[in-house]
Amino acid sequence: MLHYLPLIWKNCLRNPRRTLLTLASVALSMCLLGVLFALYYAFYYAEERPEQALRLVTRNRVSLAVPMPIAYRSKIAQLPGVREVMAQQWFGGVYKDPKNMFARFAAEPDKLFRIYTEYRVPEDQQRAFQRERNACMIGKGLAEKYNLKLGDRIMIEGDIFPVTLDLVVRAINQSEIDKDVLFFNIEYLFELLGPRRRDLTGAFVILADSPENVPRIAKAIDDMFRNSPVQTRTETEKQFALSFLAFLGNVKLILLSICAAVTFTILLVTANTMAMSTRERTKEVGVLKTLGFSRGQILSLILGEAALISFIGGVLGWLLANGLAALVRRAPALFEQLQTLSISAPVTALLLAIAMLVGILSSLIPALNASRVEIVDSLRAAV
Repeated sequence: MLHYLPLIWKNCLRNPRRTLLTLASVALSMCLLGVLFALYYAFYYAEERPEQALRLVTRNRVSLAVPMPIAYRSKIAQLPGVREVMAQQWFGGVYKDPKNMFARFAAEPDKLFRIYTEYRVPEDQQRAFQRERNACMIGKGLAEKYNLKLGDRIMIEGDIFPVTLDLVVRAINQSEIDKDVLFFNIEYLFELLGPRRRDLTGAFVILADSPENVPRIAKAIDDMFRNSPVQTRTETEKQFALSFLAFLGNVKLILLSICAAVTFTILLVTANTMAMSTRERTKEVGVLKTLGFSRGQILSLILGEAALISFIGGVLGWLLANGLAALVRRAPALFEQLQTLSISAPVTALLLAIAMLVGILSSLIPALNASRVEIVDSLRAAV
C-alpha cells in the first residue's frame, strides 16, 4: 500500500474542488463527534482527581430542594473514616441580570479550605473570608468576567430564599477548579432567614480519610438515617454532579444518538463522493489492468484514496475539536467537567479510527465494482 501512496495522493488531487468539499464535510463532522465523545468521556469515564475522590455529598433522599436537619452534621462527623463535615446550601438568586448564571453556595468558611484543598487562596484572604460574616470568595473566572476585585460589593437578590445578600469580596480562588463559583458564610444566610430556617441545610459535604473508605461511609450515613423522618442519599462528589445532568434526560442516550446520526450522515456523503469518483475511472481501471495490476491492487488503490481523505479530514476535525474544547473551557459552566474539557488520547484514537472506518466502508462497494471492471468494458466506455 505504501508503495502506491504517490499514486493514491495524485488520485486525491484529480478533482481538487470535490476533494476539498469532502475534506470539509468530514472535518466538521469529526469535530462535532470529537466534542461529543469528549463530553461523554469526561462525564462518565474520566478518572476523579485525588482530592475529589475523597469527597462525598449527602442530601435529602427525596430531592435536593428538600432541606435536612443541620443536626445530622455532628452524627455524620462521628462515623469512622470521616475527617470533616461541612453544611452547604445552594442559594441561587440574581446578580444584576438573570442571564448572569453561576453557582452560589452558602458554606462554613472555617471548614471550606480543609475540604477543598485544591483551592489556591492566599492565607490572608482565607482569614478575611472566615472573619467577616458577609464576606464571600469568588473564583478567578468570575473576577475576570465581572471585573471584580478584593473589597468590591456583590448584591444578590434571592429567588429561592426571600432575602438579598450584601456581600464583600474578601478572597479570590486562583485555581482552575470551581473558577466560576461563589461561596459565602452560611451563618450570614441563617441570620437573614431568621430562627425558623436556622436548623436546616440543603446538603453536607464530607471529607473521607481515604478513597477506600468512601463506599463504606456512604452506606453508613444512609443506614444511620434510614428510619428517620428525613432520610438521606449519599453519593460521591462526581455522582452528585452527574445527578444534575440527569435533569436534562437520558444524556448518555442523547449523546450516543447524535454521534450515530453524524457518523451515518458522513458515511453517506463520503460514499456518494467515492461512487462519483470511481465511475469516472472506468477507462483508467482498464489501463491499470492492461499494465498488470490485479483486482486486489486496484481495490487497495481506491480504498486507500478514501481512507487517506477521511484520515486527513479526521485530523482537521481533531484540531477543530481541540479549539472548540478550549472555547468551552473559557465559558462559564455549572459542571466541573466542562471547565477542564479536552480531547483526551482515548477520544483522539476513537475519532481517527472512526474517520478511517468511514472512509473504507464508504468506498468499499464502489471499489469492489471498479476492481471487477474488465478491459473490454473500459474500452467500450472510452469509445
